[in-house]
Amino acid sequence: MTNLAAASFLCILSFHLFASSSLVGAASLSEDLTEYVNPFIGTEGQGNPGSAAGGGNVFPGAALPFGVVKFGIDTTAFDWTNVDANAGYTPDGLVTGLSMLHESGTGGAPTYGFVHQMPLTSLENVNVLDNFTYMQERVEPDVATVGYCKTVLANGVTAELTATAHAGIVQYSVTSGQELHILVDVSHMLPSSGEAQHSQFYSNGFLERSPDGSQYSGYGVYRGGFSDRPNAPVYFCAEFDTAPVKVQLFSGQYTDPYWPNSTYFRPPTFTNATSISGGQKYYGYAKRVGGLFTFPSITSSLKSRLGVSFISSDTACQYISTELPTWNLEPIIAAAKTEWNSEVLSKVITTDKSNATLLEMLYSGLYKMHLMPSNRTGENPNWDTDEPTYDDFYTLWDTFRCLNSYLVLTAPRRAADIVRGLIDVWRNEIFMPDARSGNYNGRVQGGSNADNVLADAYIKGLSAPEFNINWEDGYAAMKTNAELVPYNTFDAGDPTGSVKEGRGALPDWLSLGFVSLYDSMAGTGFGRSISRTVEYGLNDFALSQVAKDLAPQDYAKYFNRSAGWQHIWQHNLTSLNLTGFLAPLYANGTRDPTYSPLNCGVWCSWSDVTYEGLPWEYSWTIPYDMATLISFMGGPNTTEARLDAMFIPGLQDGSVGAGNGVGTAIFNPGNEPSFGTPFLYNYLQGKQWKSVMRGRDIVKEYYSNGRDGVPGNSDAGALESWMVWNLIGIYPVVTQPVYLLLSPWFSDLTLSVAGNKTLKITTEGLDVGPYVQSITVNGQSWNKSWVTHEDLISGDGGSIHFVLGSAQTEWDVGDLPPSPGHLDLGIRN
Repeated sequence: MTNLAAASFLCILSFHLFASSSLVGAASLSEDLTEYVNPFIGTEGQGNPGSAAGGGNVFPGAALPFGVVKFGIDTTAFDWTNVDANAGYTPDGLVTGLSMLHESGTGGAPTYGFVHQMPLTSLENVNVLDNFTYMQERVEPDVATVGYCKTVLANGVTAELTATAHAGIVQYSVTSGQELHILVDVSHMLPSSGEAQHSQFYSNGFLERSPDGSQYSGYGVYRGGFSDRPNAPVYFCAEFDTAPVKVQLFSGQYTDPYWPNSTYFRPPTFTNATSISGGQKYYGYAKRVGGLFTFPSITSSLKSRLGVSFISSDTACQYISTELPTWNLEPIIAAAKTEWNSEVLSKVITTDKSNATLLEMLYSGLYKMHLMPSNRTGENPNWDTDEPTYDDFYTLWDTFRCLNSYLVLTAPRRAADIVRGLIDVWRNEIFMPDARSGNYNGRVQGGSNADNVLADAYIKGLSAPEFNINWEDGYAAMKTNAELVPYNTFDAGDPTGSVKEGRGALPDWLSLGFVSLYDSMAGTGFGRSISRTVEYGLNDFALSQVAKDLAPQDYAKYFNRSAGWQHIWQHNLTSLNLTGFLAPLYANGTRDPTYSPLNCGVWCSWSDVTYEGLPWEYSWTIPYDMATLISFMGGPNTTEARLDAMFIPGLQDGSVGAGNGVGTAIFNPGNEPSFGTPFLYNYLQGKQWKSVMRGRDIVKEYYSNGRDGVPGNSDAGALESWMVWNLIGIYPVVTQPVYLLLSPWFSDLTLSVAGNKTLKITTEGLDVGPYVQSITVNGQSWNKSWVTHEDLISGDGGSIHFVLGSAQTEWDVGDLPPSPGHLDLGIRN
């Protein structure tokens, strides 16, 4: 509390500095691209209007790029079999409060929903321990723009929000004559989902207020969620612009805030004291605590400023004084727009304004790609460090395929900071994360995909000294994943090996060269045996690419190990009249005779043979050795026919994993293993036009600027990144300095690349047809279906000129995209 009082002078000084810098930033931008951002895209499910079921789980509140704070409303969801309200938001739920911390686009168990306020105009029948007794309907459609959101509640309160990196302002408006109460529930959180074993819980809390009640601070301790994090505190600080006429702090028995039977327990105890504690700080089942602030009936408008920290409540108070130097929302909203324009949206500029829908899809996609991870530099509660700190990797399994590659190209310093943060986790916690939330590693869905992120950065120039990445440590971190078996976390989804970090099935990979099928009788094998096998192969290929320079003695070892997928390639296995597929093998090398590549098991989940994709799909996921794969499939013609089969409606057999939501083809638009498949025609001579055809068809069928415009969980912007690359007209091949050429959707695009260079992509004939007739790269006639990273950033930046038309032209007669991992082990199962 003393920090807030002492910071009044800093507030006034900061306001003048803030206002000046905002005006300078705004004046330097020639166009406000935030007008094309629709934060609601992905909040509804396709085929489920008005419902979040099958939707993108996108966060539509106020946030800055990679901001710690994501300020928005929390709502109920009564059917957890169909909805994961991981961002706190459902379009048809009832509002239980406003909170400062959210994820965006994620599936699985919800995380966060902390630092809470709920406006009430009546306390009749309200139990402050039970969200269901005070939740409110919304009586008008929610409003959200960049840096701003608004909700209108049935109790007569309108709440308007904006946010900075570590703080936020909310303005409450209420009909004059009504009392306004602000309920602060320290135990508030996002409720449990269908993955109940990974539910999060309130453990403890503390709240103190100033004598007049205009300020309060404290902390909450929480555990669980997607990463199964242990008890950890989140600190907060808040103030009102009007002093309340009455303040009551309260405590109550340890219960679930969303349990209707909580009224069965003893009612809450209220006190006029200035502080209240849940119990001993490290007790995990402490009393629930909070406060009820009542404002005079003449109040028609009330504002509250809130700060969040993972270090201390004093730090949270300092964020209010330094980041919120005004009580007005408008300059904070303007500053948010300026930051989004300068850091994110202006990286892709087009003069082609002919299609408003495409513009909204493009810039909304870019927006959602930059909400996560959270930049917590200076906010590391676990160790002292001068390195950047990032959290909320949810997850690299989702983003490594193309989102992280976008950052490497367009925001290399940001990408470098993320890499440095990953390495710093390794220095202090033995393993880099594949997923991380609440400053805690977990859960690993497949391989150790930080390896892919590091390798992609290294081979695309982030090895340069200017990026300050300690690559000796980086390679050591990658090697840890490749050689050290993590302890088993006995996760309920898959108890066969660790899902916290590293490679849980590494014992098989080291001894057999592949991950074997789980056999409960023999006590051997692991869950996700097929998908882990191919992902471990890519991980080791990633190591080999970095080892070339940094540890040449390791190169052959990891290069050879990357071909491990060939151990489970069954050359005589037939499906849909095509032969040769990945198949799960027991440790003794035998195969289940009932296995079909069209079936993953039960849910394509943790204990099945593949994760969020069918074995048919995973048979394509060898991007570093397409030459061997095409050979195994019977050559180019058979490979083409097989690719075609991926997109035939009706061939999907059973579940293809969480987040699919749409489609009946084997190709799965809602999950990441399918990301690269539509573009593999580029590896077949003269067939690039089919990559264009598939990409166009998928975008038109499954993506839009509607609220249901994402075909599954956004996954921290992963799905949007796939779409954005498609709209730009190129697609990255991760861990290689290679991009596949597609076909742009705009007549001109100017991309900021390599920090200070410009990539110009121009197109003629877009109105005639989408197919490439000819291409010029950096002024030279081009007959290859791919370009290198150096082609895009050479000199002051590269240029690509597309001539398009309606003819499906076989223009791509040059060298095929490389297969740098090409190795045939000679195994013929």
